[in-house]
Amino acid sequence: MKLVAGLGNPGKKYEATRHNAGFWWIDGLARAAGAQCRHEARFHGEVARIATPSGDVWLLKPATYMNESGRAVGALADFYKIAPKDILIVHDELDLPPGGIKLKFGGSGSGNGVRNVISRLGTQEFWRLRIGIGHPRELAANEQEVVDYVLHAPRAEEQRAIEEALDRGYDAWPLMAANDMQAAMLRLHTKPGEKPRPNAPAKP
Repeated sequence: MKLVAGLGNPGKKYEATRHNAGFWWIDGLARAAGAQCRHEARFHGEVARIATPSGDVWLLKPATYMNESGRAVGALADFYKIAPKDILIVHDELDLPPGGIKLKFGGSGSGNGVRNVISRLGTQEFWRLRIGIGHPRELAANEQEVVDYVLHAPRAEEQRAIEEALDRGYDAWPLMAANDMQAAMLRLHTKPGEKPRPNAPAKP
């Protein structure tokens, strides 16, 4: 893993909203490594570099707003010649409940941010860490209500569940950094007290 990009929207207005779960994970990862993300105009976002036993990893928080996340991811990946398979995109996921977290390789984009990254990189062949925020199905009758949902802060109980999921992601991070994605998925996808079950083989 050479580049980890968390998706979200910049600015105080959005920092506590569900859509910024990817930013939250990057901030925590940087803090744990004693690093701080700083704005880099050429990469259209905030950037930090952290050391791992497997080599240095770039952290990125695009400042382009969610819908143009690919501009920042592509700029950094192009500059450092990072292949898509060595990129991890961290983002909120409507189709997982608060507290859910899943690691997957490839697949179509489930939101505008991921779809823009796919468009910019020209491939779906990168890793994704999906952080569940739930879906307002009982409330939402149209797309605008979903937009309103993701651009508001979670309820207190949802926030606690999301923070627990973020912690499970940090626990699996050393495995992801070492590209042991099979073990990382096993750790992430096994609930406390549950007997581990083999995942489908991880792709490179």
